[in-house]
Amino acid sequence: MADQAHRTLPLTGRYGGSAAVRLTPAAPASRISLRAPTESLAALTTALGVKIPVKPKTSAKSGKRHALWLGPDEWLLIDETEADLMAAAATASALHSAVDVSHRNTAIIVSGPGAEATLSAGCPQDLSLGAFPVGAASRTLFGKAEVVLLRTDAETFRVEVWRSFSNYVFGLLAEGAGDAAL
Repeated sequence: MADQAHRTLPLTGRYGGSAAVRLTPAAPASRISLRAPTESLAALTTALGVKIPVKPKTSAKSGKRHALWLGPDEWLLIDETEADLMAAAATASALHSAVDVSHRNTAIIVSGPGAEATLSAGCPQDLSLGAFPVGAASRTLFGKAEVVLLRTDAETFRVEVWRSFSNYVFGLLAEGAGDAAL
């Protein structure tokens, strides 16, 4: 895993929102971009300690570790305890590619009764609870930035974004939070 201790997080000290929604930078996490064929998933599930989902727009969780389906052979794994996901993946005796993207990404937690409306201000995807239930995950656009959304509960989303776009996404979320309060 990349050494996070010597890097300033891009959204340190930023907080925002409105009466209807809170925007907070997520705590540091380790992340890997995982690519693998279907026949490798059982070994990777064992090695990584979380079920690798195979259904589109889904995720799996084990403790503070998440596996998000991004494509037929692509996942984003996030460990909120900053565990070494690369070392765990290396124990799998199955064909796969794992790339540490811990320094590339950061995350913003969008929570409160206005969370869905806040995200809908910049995302073309239907984020209603019926269409995007708890546990749903998707790579999509927010404004002009690519993000990965994970709905962690009825009123909370984790927005994974490349750190170079994080100030832009945070600003756009802040505008959406103001609109959600109206």
